[in-house]
Amino acid sequence: MPSARVRPALVAVAAAASLVAACHATPRPLPVPAPVRPQWRVVELALPAGAAGRPVPRDAARCAGRWYVVGGLVDAAGETRPAAWSSSDGVTWSPIPVRGQTFYGRQHVLYAVACRGDGMAALGAKTGGVHGNPRTGTWVWGPGGPLREVPAAFELFGGPRAVSASRLAAGPGGWLVAGARVDGAAVWSSPDAEGFVLREGVAELAGDGRGRTAAYDVAAVGSGWLVVGSLLPPGGTARVPLAWSSADGRVWRRAALPVPAGAAGAAERVASADSGPVVLGPVGDRFAVWRGCDDCGSPSTGSAGAAQGWRRVGGFGTAGPGVSSVDALAAAGRRLVAVTGDGAQRRLWMSRDGGVSWLPVITPASVPDGGDAALAVAVGDDGLLVVADDGKTSRAWWGALPVIDR
Repeated sequence: MPSARVRPALVAVAAAASLVAACHATPRPLPVPAPVRPQWRVVELALPAGAAGRPVPRDAARCAGRWYVVGGLVDAAGETRPAAWSSSDGVTWSPIPVRGQTFYGRQHVLYAVACRGDGMAALGAKTGGVHGNPRTGTWVWGPGGPLREVPAAFELFGGPRAVSASRLAAGPGGWLVAGARVDGAAVWSSPDAEGFVLREGVAELAGDGRGRTAAYDVAAVGSGWLVVGSLLPPGGTARVPLAWSSADGRVWRRAALPVPAGAAGAAERVASADSGPVVLGPVGDRFAVWRGCDDCGSPSTGSAGAAQGWRRVGGFGTAGPGVSSVDALAAAGRRLVAVTGDGAQRRLWMSRDGGVSWLPVITPASVPDGGDAALAVAVGDDGLLVVADDGKTSRAWWGALPVIDR
């Protein structure tokens, strides 16, 4: 038997040998979280009475226990008309009567929807005119009535200064559209969605000596607004993700969202969750997630461009420069559901913890990323609605979530 004096040395040698063996052993793979598998069932977006064509759904939303889908109908000749549907349970859907009032409005495809209480509004567009630019307009709906086009001056959303009208949000402060004009990010505001006022060239929101800005999405946060987008510095090619906050839609504060040194990206979607505002966008080779925070400073740009008021809380998926995008983001409680595109395929993701961790969601069908294809989602307390268009066929599904995901 070895003496007590040499026993520690033998233990140390054995431990060292174990460490060497461990270093040369094949690493044990970490467990891969199981994807979310909703119990999918097909739902039908019925055609309006007397209508013909194929539904082309483009966006979905849920408010006050009611679900909405907007898009259009396209016939065999490629002619389009606006269309919308509503449901009280996400399973049984009815078409909403639609009343266009202008030549291009009657050909719109509705591409963005927002709602509050029992009201709904949408953005629609149709390419046309001498220069082939989108002819964009707004639509408004209330219970018992049709979805009505709101006539507006051509240069409200179009004209020589037009760039984009991207997304629409509703909140206690009214309705807000986020987009861009030739001098950078811009917004359109309305108390009731019956008519919008353009606000362009606004300090901090628009481009300036720091670079050109663009806004991609908007969410109501409390009684105010949060807009997200990007900044392209002068002479640069790498975008910087930005967020703007406003109490009234007139005066804006800018924040650069934190990214690794030298990394490029954009803030493309925003949603209000129970955990606070959550922002998604491609940064480097992943999709980044930022969350607003009360304990990391006020939402303004600090020294050396450091962001205050925002914390990067995670990332997921695979992104690539120039081709990847976050196409949709919906929230219900602490649950978030996102649609991303990687240049080849659109994918669905879910977070149960306010955006910190994400799981892939098994979808009923694959949807390509690009062309005339679209994948949109809305989420509720016990399930989610997915509408898809692969450019040839359109489908919709209601997915009951497993108990663990509720």
